[in-house]
Order: sequence, then C-alpha cells, then structure tokens
Amino acid sequence: MKTIIVKIVLFASLFFAFAACSNDGEVRETDVTAVKKLYEPNDGRAIILKASDNASVYFEWEPARAEDNGGVLYEVAFDKQDGDFSNPVYLLASDDNGAATSATIKHKDLNRIAALAGIESAQQGTLKWTVYSSKSYKAVKAEEERTLILTRLAGFAEIPEQLYITGDATEAGENLAEALIMKKTDKGIFEIYTKLTEGKTFKFVSSTNGTPEEYSVDGEKIVLGGTNTVAKTGIYKYYLDFNIGAFTMKEVTKVSLFLNWSQKKIELPYKGLGLWEVTNQNITGLSGNDNSDDRYKFRMESSAGETEWRAIRNDSKPTGDASYYYMVEKNNVEQWTDNEVWKTPSTTGWSDKTYDITFSLNAQSEYTHNLVIK
Repeated sequence: MKTIIVKIVLFASLFFAFAACSNDGEVRETDVTAVKKLYEPNDGRAIILKASDNASVYFEWEPARAEDNGGVLYEVAFDKQDGDFSNPVYLLASDDNGAATSATIKHKDLNRIAALAGIESAQQGTLKWTVYSSKSYKAVKAEEERTLILTRLAGFAEIPEQLYITGDATEAGENLAEALIMKKTDKGIFEIYTKLTEGKTFKFVSSTNGTPEEYSVDGEKIVLGGTNTVAKTGIYKYYLDFNIGAFTMKEVTKVSLFLNWSQKKIELPYKGLGLWEVTNQNITGLSGNDNSDDRYKFRMESSAGETEWRAIRNDSKPTGDASYYYMVEKNNVEQWTDNEVWKTPSTTGWSDKTYDITFSLNAQSEYTHNLVIK
C-alpha cells in the first residue's frame, strides 16, 4: 500500500544520511535497538472517536538506542486485530518528523486507519499497534504490542463525487441548476467560502440536475435530507468530510493585505462568489524598510481566530507563472514566516502608488490573488 511504499523510500534515503562508515571508508548500516516498553495508551483502551479537530490520542514509548548514540526515528504501526505487522494497515511518523518518542494522533486519522482495518462506520472494533525504531533503512519492531478498541465515526457508505450548495440563503438562489459548486480537496471532502443570508435556508446536493442526494448539517454531523436556516448574514466557510460524516464552519469577518515590514493592513471588501477585492487603493507615508521591503501576505479574521494566507512554496521574486500566486491557509500568524512570503513586482517600494488587489477563494479555481500597480 501507499504508506508502505513511502516508508521504504523514506528509510532508503535516510540510509545515506545516517549510515556509519567503517575504518576503510565502507558505508555500513548503523544498528538500533527495539523499543522495549510502550507507555501510552494503555492496552485495551476503549475510545469513542469524535469528529472535532481537537480530539486526539497521545501515544508514548520508551526510547530506543542507536549503535552510534545518534538520533533514532520512530513510526507507529497499526494492524488488524489478527495481524502480525508483516503488512501493517498504516504507518505514521512520530511527532517532530519522526524524532520524538511520542505521537499525537487525531481521532479523524484513527477513524481512517480503523476503516483500513475493516471496521465499519459507527461500529466498534479492535486495532493492534506497536512502534518501529530505525536509524537507516532497517526498521526494528518494538518488543511489545497493544490494542485499541475504537468506535468509528458515522461516515457515509455512499460518498458524493461532487457537492454543491443551494437555497434562497445562497448567492445563487434556490434554482438547482445554478447551485454553487464546492471545492473538492480530497475524496469525500468539500469546502466553500460564500455569503449566506439571515433567515433563509440552504442545503447541500450531489448534483445540479435530476434528483440528487440532499444533505444538511446537525450539531457536528452531516445528515441526509433537511435544510439549515442562517442565523446571521455573513461570509462563511463550510468544510464537509463525508468520510467521517462531520463538518466545520466559521464566519469570515475580515480579509486584509498585510505588508510584512510595516505591518500595515489594507482591508479588502467581499465582492461575492469567494472574491475579496479593493480597487484604486492608494498607499502613502512609508519610508525606509517600511517602503522598500516588498514582502507581503494576507490575514483572515474569523470566528475561529486569525489565520494567514501565504504562497505554497516560494520565497523569491515573481516568475510570471500563475502558480506563483496560489495560496494556502496557515495557522501560525507571525510577522516573518520563512519561505512563505511573496514579493511585489515593484522595484521602487510600496509608497505613493495606487493598487488593485484581489483575493480569490472561488471554488471553481485555485485559491489565488492578484496585485496590480496602476
């Protein structure tokens, strides 16, 4: 399976980074001991999995020792109740990129692992777990094994291939053919940023024609049928995960361009269909580094707190490629964030110029932005 292949490739690459050398320069593998004792969770612990992003289980074990007294890497391995770990259903690196003797694993991840082990939605079943230690490509299984008794989340047996939002509360109204498509971020996972109107209703549907499946939300769960009524007009993000039958929602209250050095914020009004935009915005009064340091990003304020939107993988001047401007949401809100800041195409600084700035989270395209100096 995919995780096993990833593990093999990872350990093969680590061989060259961590292998020791003999006196004549010959590369050889460095041995590592097996983990002797598992600490947490207790053997046979029963857990009813929850859909909350904050719900997790803490795993901990005794450290292994490397022959050269260097660092050791760890993975938590899961298998079926009758498995022998010769082909585990899932492998997960410990915290600190595999260096820690502990792992904090979310309930949502355990739910997916339980599904791989054949435990049905909303049913109880048993998983075995242990820990592998390694120094190079050879992994050593711990001397102990333990079990977890998990009650899975109530995911959907039939997961929609695509999802839309419709209803008189939405920006497109209640005509099914005009329902707004939601962004599919993974199998069974959909999200949208959109305006909803107070006192009106909406629902989610699997198609814009015929007789689609209809869904609504209740508590923290996705349910078949029904509608939801909007309590307050606002811009909302809805995130639905049909694999676990759960959703999250937040109200977005402000989006701003953030100039790194001066920490100046320029608010962008919401224009509709996942687009925030300001035109003919004049920036004045900046000097020195405030003006000449051309790095920027975006800040989003919401009912869930403040987040940042930054480039996916660059820390250099624009290349002309549209993907340079693609964005991803990050939880660490800081003035300086390595490798995740952008550069304006201007060479003479920010001040005394007029800008058109757009920030697009439209579900039909990549999350992106544009900054035009007029």
